[in-house]
Amino acid sequence: MKTKTLKKNKVNVITLGCSKNTFDSEVLMAQLNANKFDVEHESTSDDAEIVIINTCGFIDNAKQESIDMIIQYVDAKSEGLVEKVFVTGCLSERYRADLESEFPEVDAFFGTRELPRLLKTLKADYKHELVGERLLTTPSHYAYFKIAEGCDRPCSFCAIPIMRGKHVSTPIEDLVESAKKLAAKGVKELMLIAQDLTYYGLDIYKKRNLAELVERLSEVEGIDWIRLHYAFPAGFPMDVLDVMNSKANVCNYLDIPLQHGSTKILQAMRRGITREKTEELVAQIREKVPGITLRTTLIAGYPGETEEDFQEMYDFVERSRFDRLGIFTYSHEENTHAHDFEDDVPAKVKQERADKIMELQSGISYELNQLKVGKKYKVLFDRAEGEYFIGRTEFDSPDVDNEVLVLKSNTYVRIGDFADVTITSADHYDLFGEVSI
Repeated sequence: MKTKTLKKNKVNVITLGCSKNTFDSEVLMAQLNANKFDVEHESTSDDAEIVIINTCGFIDNAKQESIDMIIQYVDAKSEGLVEKVFVTGCLSERYRADLESEFPEVDAFFGTRELPRLLKTLKADYKHELVGERLLTTPSHYAYFKIAEGCDRPCSFCAIPIMRGKHVSTPIEDLVESAKKLAAKGVKELMLIAQDLTYYGLDIYKKRNLAELVERLSEVEGIDWIRLHYAFPAGFPMDVLDVMNSKANVCNYLDIPLQHGSTKILQAMRRGITREKTEELVAQIREKVPGITLRTTLIAGYPGETEEDFQEMYDFVERSRFDRLGIFTYSHEENTHAHDFEDDVPAKVKQERADKIMELQSGISYELNQLKVGKKYKVLFDRAEGEYFIGRTEFDSPDVDNEVLVLKSNTYVRIGDFADVTITSADHYDLFGEVSI
């Protein structure tokens, strides 16, 4: 029996996983909005007739979170709290047949490139004139900016090519137009994302063309910060660093997932690079862009990872002193090259190794943050929380990096505005400061 009144044509979009999924949900929401649907993102009012769950299928924890969300809304449907439940995204792309068998209550499943079919199922038209339009789910002053879909890399541990397909670059002209539309809506920061930024352009321009793209985007009026995420180290296009140096609105920031610090493991991962070459690349990047912030991610417990391999990675992190670092425990993914190997590192050991790396990184981060005390930085304020206004410097990306906290009692700043902040103290992952008058 229906326990509450549902709003007809109201859609609640739930997004799980990475920033690429966030982007996809925003595109979907713009299309629904243009088709006169009342659409919300992760609404808490629970009065939507239709729920669309955009799932993640990357690693075990993410897959379980997506499955739990499907179960939650299948149960809600059985209780009359929603009329229809649709599932899209990476998990649906990868395991559609299994999901259809497991959850017959779901009205339909869609893959990562089936937006037109999803809209048609909802009796909505795909509006080509809306290409580049999105309903932002982030604060209105920044946006994730996807420049390509899919991946051609052969990394042994990764299922992304299975879920997202081959690399397809979006033409520069289309991206510049999208950037102009976002800037007109008040977006000040673009975070460039793709499975691999550095492959950009190879398919349509027959060369790595990230540098030209970044230069063209930097000329869009109103865009104050451009930030680069997910750059592959092998074949890294060094000319993008020239643009970073020459354009004030290109942040001195690079997210470059390295995955490991042992040559043996990197080769097993099919990363196309050794630890020695990686260290050379890091040194070259730092030499070319003095003061650049480097973020990386690593994997602990890859099949065959010995204590010696882990120690090599630990020593690599200790030497490299990355500004930002995250680490995952290895997830044994079906249909990947690494799935043929025995997942021989116990889960407990994987976690212990990850914890050791993060303990090391915490100390490095604390030391680097102390060097910022007394210095002045341009800060973009994202939100107010408790007794603080909370923002970021150009060296920090939302949700994953350091934040700058300014007491509300000391000053007033508008969310989405920049202000110069002098850092007065710092801990491992946060900076505290005062707005400079």
